[in-house]
Amino acid sequence: MPTIDALSERLTHYLNNQQIQLVCRAYFYAEQAHDGQRRRSGEPYIIHPLAVANILADMHLDHQSLMAAMLHDVIEDTGVPKNALAHQFGDVVTELVDGVSKLTNIHFESKEEQQAENFQKMAMAMARDIRVILVKLADRLHNLRTLGSLRPDKRRRIARETLDIYAPIANRLGLNSIRVEMEDLCFEAMYPMRSEMIRKAVATARGNRSEVVNNIASAIRNRLTEAAISARVVGREKHLYSIYSKMRDQRKSLTDIMDVYGFRIICDSVDSCYRILGTMHSLYKPIPGRFKDYIAIPKTNGYQSLHTTVIGIGGVPIEIQIRTEEMEAMANHGIAAHWLYKSESDQTSGTQRARQWVQNLLELQKNAGSPIEFVEHVKVDLFPDEIYVFTPKGKIMELPNGATAIDFAYAVHTDVGNHCIACRINRQLAPLSAKLQNGQTVQIVTAPGAQPNPAWLNFVVTGKARSNIRSYLKNQRRSESVALGDRLLNKALDALGKTVEDIDPQNMQQVLKEAGLDSFDDLLGDIGSGNRMAPLLARRLLAANRGSDVDLQTMQQSPLAIKGTEGLVVSFAKCCSPIPGDPIIGHISSGRGLVIHTQNCKNVEEYRNHPEKFVILSWDKDIDSEFTVELKVYMENRRGIVAELASAATQAEANIEKISVEERDARLSVTRLSLSVHGRKHLARAIRRLRNIHGVSKIVRVRNQSNQ
Repeated sequence: MPTIDALSERLTHYLNNQQIQLVCRAYFYAEQAHDGQRRRSGEPYIIHPLAVANILADMHLDHQSLMAAMLHDVIEDTGVPKNALAHQFGDVVTELVDGVSKLTNIHFESKEEQQAENFQKMAMAMARDIRVILVKLADRLHNLRTLGSLRPDKRRRIARETLDIYAPIANRLGLNSIRVEMEDLCFEAMYPMRSEMIRKAVATARGNRSEVVNNIASAIRNRLTEAAISARVVGREKHLYSIYSKMRDQRKSLTDIMDVYGFRIICDSVDSCYRILGTMHSLYKPIPGRFKDYIAIPKTNGYQSLHTTVIGIGGVPIEIQIRTEEMEAMANHGIAAHWLYKSESDQTSGTQRARQWVQNLLELQKNAGSPIEFVEHVKVDLFPDEIYVFTPKGKIMELPNGATAIDFAYAVHTDVGNHCIACRINRQLAPLSAKLQNGQTVQIVTAPGAQPNPAWLNFVVTGKARSNIRSYLKNQRRSESVALGDRLLNKALDALGKTVEDIDPQNMQQVLKEAGLDSFDDLLGDIGSGNRMAPLLARRLLAANRGSDVDLQTMQQSPLAIKGTEGLVVSFAKCCSPIPGDPIIGHISSGRGLVIHTQNCKNVEEYRNHPEKFVILSWDKDIDSEFTVELKVYMENRRGIVAELASAATQAEANIEKISVEERDARLSVTRLSLSVHGRKHLARAIRRLRNIHGVSKIVRVRNQSNQ
């Protein structure tokens, strides 16, 4: 059983006496606060905070982190208020404790929302002080070590949550030793029989392989001695969860996985690492394509090492990792190596990367609509199976596997992503949806008036890109809804011979109160998005009391001008595909805003009996947008006629978006064209050109009368 005396003895190696006394004081305070409390296992509760502090002591964390570890359950599980803790131990330690608290007193609608909210609060605390997550991970690790006293269903739930959130965070921060132990303990809790079988099989295989391992290690050491390179060679063991994951994901047998021998060579300098690599490749033949240089390009979590796979005697594959002592510390302790080795050396870049990632969490949190959406964004970034690409100036950018040019643009800067219109990959124009590959150089082309496309959400993979696109579209939709709502309300008031100035402020406040809205803009936004009817609201805003009324049938409506560039809250119905020149009307659809149809479209007949639901529209005189029209072309089935169609459309300055043959026999074919035109006059000009082609017998504009 751990004791405070034993911990104090360990702390003398890196803390001074005054700091050790502060840690002891925090321990005795926690012991008194938790007096009488016991864990499920029956042990005194104070054993848990002491064990958490011991885990942090292994990482040589500072005295404030150790104090927070001792006190991390005091606010939550005892009657000690936060201000009393601040008075005793200062604000820094209290904020750490507050960040680590489990937040179990908050009630949410669902378990998922509760976990998401907890993680969101933890992420915000991490952003204020990175040590919060180190204490939290140590707390979770000790809880996993003592899972035996819990019910099997609770054990599995805690293990699943750890594998989903905490183990990936440990990996993201480079805390490899904590991650490995967490994964193995979770594996044992979730699948006890599988864990035991793999454990026994590994122990048996290890015994059978010991002679081969010793021979390879001796050969490596002898070659290093010949080359006058000082380094230590250690065998690398695969942990149980890693073996299980490879068996499950790669469908490999245990024999296939255990047939690979792993070694780690640890030396004193980066220069020695590359010399050792050359020495190993002269000793054994390297396998092409299996060399990775994580020293020149470190992993996202700051991990650095040289990886190579070679073929040993008898065709045995040998995986070798080569690194310095400081890289070894960074590999095992990640961001905690900042406290373990306080020198300004290579591993501090890992610390900065970790801090940068936590800052990115803040940005994600601002843009997320809900805690669950936030966790969904973050989970993508927690599994860094990464690729490395370059900016045109040679800067390295790390992105998750499967990332696209849009993800790259948002990784560079939010404004670059928002105004992106095209990209060049290795100096060649490429689609924005193309998946990036390792080593490519990516250049983003931007335009001041450009904005995110909703279709990007179908292929982006990073949380930052997804949350920024969603946030932009949400804000854009809001501003467009307010602008359209303003036009619709003014039009409705104009039909009653009134203006917005004629509305009594008291009436305005009364209507807002009835609707449960905070501002007039919120009301306009509701009108623009189709959730409220402008004529009805106009009546209500003008009425001195709810009893007064205005006859909608007698209202003289003036048409509302449509430009075609109104954005997300104005859409053109696919059933009749209206274009400038067509007589049009619009109907208000809840959530979609204004949907525009041609006046003779069958799908708007039902709205004619509800004058408050439809709006008489006209086309703006200065409209210059392009609209898509579907045409059916009946023509002879002869060679080269499709090329003539394309040529005629080009001469009419129309753009063919899609072309497909619907029917074909020996003499006749029916071809469907999607043409991009400016309006009816432009369409008529294009149809005349198409009719002049020899063999074209009939052209029909397609109107798909399916319901919208």
